Amino acid sequence: MTDRRSGVSLAAGLGWAALLLAAAPVVQAQGLRPTTEMQRPAAPTSTRTVDYIVALVNSEPVTNFDVRQRLLRLEQQASAQGKALPPRDELVKQVLEQLVVERALLQQATELGVRVDEAAVVQAEQAIAAQNQLSVEEFRRRVAAEGLDANKIRNELRNQLLLQRLREREVTARVSVSEADIDAFIRERQSANTDALEINLGHVLIQVPENASEDRVRELQTTAQGVAQRLRSGADLAQQAKAFSQGSEAASGGLMGMRPTARLPDLFVQATRNLPVGGVAGPLRSAAGFHVLKVVEKRQAPIPELSVTQSRARHILLRLGPQLTQEQAIARLAGYRQQIVSGQATLEDLARQHSQDGSARQGGDLGWVSPGQFVPEFEQVMNALRPGEMSQPLVSRFGVHLIRLEERRPAVLSEREQREIARDLVREEKADDAVNAWTEEVRSRAFVEYRDAPQL
Repeated sequence: MTDRRSGVSLAAGLGWAALLLAAAPVVQAQGLRPTTEMQRPAAPTSTRTVDYIVALVNSEPVTNFDVRQRLLRLEQQASAQGKALPPRDELVKQVLEQLVVERALLQQATELGVRVDEAAVVQAEQAIAAQNQLSVEEFRRRVAAEGLDANKIRNELRNQLLLQRLREREVTARVSVSEADIDAFIRERQSANTDALEINLGHVLIQVPENASEDRVRELQTTAQGVAQRLRSGADLAQQAKAFSQGSEAASGGLMGMRPTARLPDLFVQATRNLPVGGVAGPLRSAAGFHVLKVVEKRQAPIPELSVTQSRARHILLRLGPQLTQEQAIARLAGYRQQIVSGQATLEDLARQHSQDGSARQGGDLGWVSPGQFVPEFEQVMNALRPGEMSQPLVSRFGVHLIRLEERRPAVLSEREQREIARDLVREEKADDAVNAWTEEVRSRAFVEYRDAPQL
């Protein structure tokens, strides 16, 4: 289960209407302005008793029904997520423009011979149904109950898969990321995350008495310069601190200990920020005297974008087949859950006896995993659990599961792993920019005639 990903990463964690909608708006309306013709006052609703054309895109119609269906899903998604939408008049304009752009892109896909076979549509529909804990038949009934046309929704899903393949062929596959791009990305994130830098400094303080004469100050400065020079030449920090330092760290070999830069004097931070490990700064003058600093250790806390939280979970998997329906599997796992909660059995023992995947021998232990290693419908439920908490039975494309989250931890990534994450993020940024430019280009070449405004 851990080595397979959804072929349609359309909307982990959303309700069914949001899932389809997340697939649908592959083109954003931002930057595309409806013409003034589109904004004509609508005809009185009493004159409209049948569906009608609201726009033509290279002679292909966009109908009032198309706008209403898309608008309904948008509103259902926003309601489910508690999000605010623009005023309805503005939203209708955005939806119509979105449909116009999609028509133009689908026409280009046809011209270029891009295809989506039936198996891909079936797999996508199954993935969406499983992610919502539904069979395909239940999913279709839910669609109908919400007042949407199931066949039209399925056709639209096919179109979104088609547009996804078109984007990958025409734009995404051509995006390249160089090592210099990755370096620039990491430098930018580090500069924006300066408080995350931690430094262990060696510190030698040559105190200057408050009323010291100029000659005495010069003498002490010369002493500090000698310490700095000897440290640069490889002298032992602990010996120099013991012999000369009057700071509180002298007894511990001059080491201040690993500290975030926010907990160090700004004078020290500015002098050592750009020094490598082993570098020496100073003498630096402060009210206390002359300071000589050596960078003993330096550590950049993980950049948020380049760090991950890993999870460790156990599960029991029951696979569906002629001898076990989805309903039976759910009921059986609910029974196992009750046994575990009541103390009659342990998840580990039940997994060894009944789980139908490779983790059964380990008592259902799935090991430490990073985000994205499980299919979305499984990961969505696991991510919502607290350590020690157990889920209700959940359906995935592999069967029905019972999950218990054991623990979470911040992952310590190697430099190579961080660079791979950075590469993906840079590629995503570049692809977004390229897709937006390509979309606007396709839209600009299309001949669009707006007819009567939508009636909703």
